[in-house]
Amino acid sequence: MSVRKALHLIAAAVVAFVVIVPVATAAEASESTMVTFSQPVEISGKVLPAGNYWFVLVGDAFNRNLVRVYSEDRSTVYLTELTINTQHQDRAADTNVTFAERGSSQPDALLEWRVAGQTVGHEFQYSKSERQELALARNTTATAHHSGL
Repeated sequence: MSVRKALHLIAAAVVAFVVIVPVATAAEASESTMVTFSQPVEISGKVLPAGNYWFVLVGDAFNRNLVRVYSEDRSTVYLTELTINTQHQDRAADTNVTFAERGSSQPDALLEWRVAGQTVGHEFQYSKSERQELALARNTTATAHHSGL
């Protein structure tokens, strides 16, 4: 086999690998998660009533900061929010959502969503005054169901 033919085969294998790998991981890349709230929850200034919602990471492999929240049947988009990636030392054992618990006059605020097996979470953004208020609130973390759908 000539050197030229060998180089062509190697180049074809590399191209095939680069094309196949993103397709194979596309379902996992969305980090789709069904979350059920038993009471209203605030996310970045928007209040969602109690119910079932899909949290989905949207965008491409280079922009992993956009989270979209859908209705249970995925027919309605409730919000699309730019988040900040939060780095954790350990991989999450389960898919988690972290809340700031507030008084009974306001719904709890969703602070972060992190999928099982990931070291990176998605932190939701709030206004400066809300951030100051939420910094004083007690945080709790709950487990959510992860689905590759």
